[in-house]
Amino acid sequence: MASSLNIKNGLLSTKNSLQIKIPFSICIKRPTEIKCIRAITNYSVQHNEKHCIDIVRKRDYEGFVCSLLLPDAARHSALALRAFNVELAQIKDSVSQKTIGLMRMQFWKSAVEDVYRDDPPAQPVSAELWRAVRKHTLTKRWMLRMISERLNVIHCHHADRSGVKNVHADHAASHIGKAQGILTCLRATPYNSSRRKVYLPMDICMLHGASQEDFLRGSKDQNVRDVVYDIASQAHVHLEHARSFSKNVPNAAIPAFLQTVVLEDYLHRVRKVDFDVFHPSLQKRNPMLPIQLYLQSWKKTY
Repeated sequence: MASSLNIKNGLLSTKNSLQIKIPFSICIKRPTEIKCIRAITNYSVQHNEKHCIDIVRKRDYEGFVCSLLLPDAARHSALALRAFNVELAQIKDSVSQKTIGLMRMQFWKSAVEDVYRDDPPAQPVSAELWRAVRKHTLTKRWMLRMISERLNVIHCHHADRSGVKNVHADHAASHIGKAQGILTCLRATPYNSSRRKVYLPMDICMLHGASQEDFLRGSKDQNVRDVVYDIASQAHVHLEHARSFSKNVPNAAIPAFLQTVVLEDYLHRVRKVDFDVFHPSLQKRNPMLPIQLYLQSWKKTY
């Protein structure tokens, strides 16, 4: 007569006490984990994390350094969100046809929907997003807004991951996101100009009599510098607004807002070259930035 079987705590036991260890993946019972077994088996957690780290370090180095200063519990999720942002940012630069770009954007919209259905695509960034959402209960509408606004809301996610629910932190995050969006556009001007594209506000360009052609040829004329000055000033105003909430922002949210160090560093360097956005020094990394970030985190201010 066959021995009776019993499964308990991942062990298969027979009547005569023979025990056989069962791999965890065979014992999965929760519905959400059953749906996600495809992502778990196709891409190991280590592979997914490494993929996100690699693309953020390569395409968003300053964001990568800022993420290293976050608490351990939030760091992997921060890198997942930054990797997601990098994927979105690459769409307009890596496709030559608008239709293809829209298709890739739709893929990420669908991926976000699937993440919140606990059935992410078998893709490293999607799998890490799923882990971040489950760990920090991030709101889906913010994730979808990242697709349309990208940088403007990433700091709100950082605050969420730190467990911070504070209206002052939300306002600060909003202004930091706007400042980063403005400066990202400004910093990308030399690269975009080399591709015969200009994404700067045309109303400001017209105000100073600067044409798209001026930027395409990398002009250093005063009217071009004036455009850069106005745009940089807008970013500075948002930074000042963000800092006006600092006394009411919980300390737990401070690491999420250290991107202000990066933004202030660029503003300082562009002022130093008299707002010549094409100056070669602006295309180089600041080797002191990691130290500046660490000191700022030690002071618990942004």
